[in-house]
Amino acid sequence: MWQNAWPALVLLALMVGIAWALKWARGRMPGLPGVPGQSGPFVKVLGSVSLGPQQRVVTVQVGRGEDATCLVLGVAPGSINTLHELALPAEAATPPAPPTPLAGGFAARLAQQLVKGPGNAPR
Repeated sequence: MWQNAWPALVLLALMVGIAWALKWARGRMPGLPGVPGQSGPFVKVLGSVSLGPQQRVVTVQVGRGEDATCLVLGVAPGSINTLHELALPAEAATPPAPPTPLAGGFAARLAQQLVKGPGNAPR
C-alpha cells in the first residue's frame, strides 16, 4: 500500500515546499502589493471613457501632494500607451471634503422623522 502512496506524498510535499518558497520570496521583493510595510506608488483612477468594445481612455493620478502627476492613458488589449502627462495643481491633488447634507434635504427630513416617530408624520 505504501509503495502506491509514496509518489503522491512526495508530490504533495514538493507542492507545499514550492508554495512556501514563493511566499517567502514575495516578502523579500520590494514594491509588491499586499506586502506589509512595502507599498508601490499611489495610483488613483480619476476617470475613464470607452472608445470601443475593447479600447478606453483612462485618466489616472500618480503620486500625492506636490509630486502628483496626471496621466492620460490609452488602454487596449495587450497595450497601455501614455497619451498625455501633466502636473496636477496642489488643490486637485488633495481629496475634496465630503458634501454636507442640505438643511431641507432628505437626510435632514429623515432625521426629523426619526426623532418625531412614525405616528407624527405629516399627511
